[in-house]
Amino acid sequence: MLDHLKANNRAWAARKVATDADFFRRLERQQAPEYLWIGCSDSRVPANEIVDLDPGELFVHRNVANLAPPQDANYLSVLQFAVDVLKVKHVMVVGHYGCGGVRAAVDGQRRGLVDHWLHPIREVAHDHRHELEAIVEDRARLDRLCELNVIRQVRNVASDVFVQDAWARGQSLNIHGWVYSLANGLITDLNVTVKTLGEVDRLQDR
Repeated sequence: MLDHLKANNRAWAARKVATDADFFRRLERQQAPEYLWIGCSDSRVPANEIVDLDPGELFVHRNVANLAPPQDANYLSVLQFAVDVLKVKHVMVVGHYGCGGVRAAVDGQRRGLVDHWLHPIREVAHDHRHELEAIVEDRARLDRLCELNVIRQVRNVASDVFVQDAWARGQSLNIHGWVYSLANGLITDLNVTVKTLGEVDRLQDR
């Protein structure tokens, strides 16, 4: 079963060795990424490929709708490992336009457990309801909600004790908010980068 995927793997490994004979030996010796990517599980959003980085250069955490909820032990474990052990310099929260998770959070349908997971997005939509209600076109409204969700998750990351402790000890750590477009493959920087504890409050009204 899945022989085509196994064949793809062997072909990929052969290509890597053909262009860089030491590639896999180097990966074995060390993992030292400078970046943590917190993104959506959507199969159309391959983290390494989007920013053209090799394995070993990007530490990745993905879940439905790129959430960074302070009660999620999985996300928190990844964040702590990235900040305290790997000493990443940048955390990118990356949403994407046309996100099915964002749409499912607010379309009124019931889907089960995922509804609980997506509840933070409904809170974002409620907090920004006046802005969102003023957007007439459905797609544009959902795209804006994708952006607002990323901004809220940047705030969550920047508010976490692991990040704040890193800043307190002088560690260089930047939290960024990006949105990826499926339509053209380009990333939009939302310009909400947080580099110090004192900058967190300015995201409250975004």
